[in-house]
Amino acid sequence: MNVAQDVIVRIQGLNKTFRGRAGTVVALNGIDLDIYRGEIFGIIGLSGAGKSTLVRCINFLEKPTEGTVTVDGEELGRLSKKQLLEARRSMGMIFQQFNLLQQRTALQNICFPLEIAGTGKADAEKRARELLEIVGLSDRADNYPSQLSGGQQQRVAIARALATNPKILLCDEATSALDPTTTRSILALLKEINKTLGITIIVITHEMAVIEEICQRVAIIDSSRIAEVGTVDEVFTRPKSAMAKQLIYPDGKRNSLATGKRYCRIVFDGNSSFEPVVSNMVLECKAPVNIMFADTKNIDGKAYGQMILQLPEDERAAKRALAYLEIQNVHAEEVADYASV
Repeated sequence: MNVAQDVIVRIQGLNKTFRGRAGTVVALNGIDLDIYRGEIFGIIGLSGAGKSTLVRCINFLEKPTEGTVTVDGEELGRLSKKQLLEARRSMGMIFQQFNLLQQRTALQNICFPLEIAGTGKADAEKRARELLEIVGLSDRADNYPSQLSGGQQQRVAIARALATNPKILLCDEATSALDPTTTRSILALLKEINKTLGITIIVITHEMAVIEEICQRVAIIDSSRIAEVGTVDEVFTRPKSAMAKQLIYPDGKRNSLATGKRYCRIVFDGNSSFEPVVSNMVLECKAPVNIMFADTKNIDGKAYGQMILQLPEDERAAKRALAYLEIQNVHAEEVADYASV
């Protein structure tokens, strides 16, 4: 499937403002975005950037001040109330705090949206049990939320969001309240749901690690605007915007004593990450470098690595090192402000 030709969510010229005692607050400004059917798409930004407002505009829980939101060919702003309710049923949503009904069991929580949709009790319970099986909680049907761990509650919330067979699953900071191990298990579940059910998943987060773990493409929001859009590997390898660099580059403050030096960030893809590029560079170019930072990541099933190197003070040696990296097809760029990031 060529997902590039199959847009399921199209946002055009979207602005959202809020009026309060202190005046008008611009939450979103000139948002243009296409999300493709069947992909896992990430929206990332710092707190207050506008990402949660954007996801609420996608399902029209927040009505845009200007612009259009088109979902599966229907422009939401043109729909009647009844049509909008129907369109919302095609979009499930999960939240940071789970939002389960405490007086209902796991099974009853999943049945709730089906009851609202007019589904008969027997059919609703059958569907709910199928979903409990999918999320790995078939033995917890009669447990109340207070009897479940945070990860289990989020699994119930995911099952509830899937109850009406949505085409899109909106995840608003869905793992922010979970520990790292539970976060990985929830992300793995979302990937499996995307793979087996073909549901488009839109992930809202402030954590780049979540984007790298699960998403194919990402939009970066900075100060109410889209700063950058691309595949996750493109953005990781060659970030263009200042916000992308802030989210991706390692924290340079740990090396704040090294101000005034020249630095280079190099990125290894799955092919080059197992080759001794740096040691070969030092030997061949006679250009000693200091490794200030190094880590590896798995992006969409492919190994990536990054290093921050302190280049030699000798200008010719530094140029030899950079030229060698270019010949080796290793992406390298100078990051002069590394120590002050």
